Amino acid sequence: MFRRFFIFCLLMLSWGLAISGELIAFKPGPSALDNYIGSGKWLVVKIWASNCAVCNSEAHRYVDFHEFHKDTDATVLGISLDGDDRTAAQSFIQRHDVNYPNLITDYATGGQWFTSLTGQRFAGTPGFLIYDPDGILRAQQIGAVPTVLSEKFMSSNSVQE
Repeated sequence: MFRRFFIFCLLMLSWGLAISGELIAFKPGPSALDNYIGSGKWLVVKIWASNCAVCNSEAHRYVDFHEFHKDTDATVLGISLDGDDRTAAQSFIQRHDVNYPNLITDYATGGQWFTSLTGQRFAGTPGFLIYDPDGILRAQQIGAVPTVLSEKFMSSNSVQE
């Protein structure tokens, strides 16, 4: 009996290690950040969780931001930290009519990922990363970022030809 339990635990641990650290797409499509950056447009990465009050209150602003900019100069990519609670994350996406692509990972992995990219300690959602059109990380923030500030940042950092 103990032996079966031990084997079961090892299998579950190895399965967990295999999926940890991954970003998983909600819909068929790219599931790596590299597939979204450097596309000739600014990329605003919005890190969120379905139970985050600020994420819920600002969701429609980033839906509008994405709709306004997607055909010209910027796109949004959402990264949910809801981990195994894909249903809660999907409910958030539907409730707010989120129109930009979203990936999902667990909170701990998302925090480690943010820290590895920025060198800053991850302190919770929402979080933001802004990549320039060449794919270079230009800004990061933990906490709410009004879309008007993202627009001002992009316009003040655009290269004029």
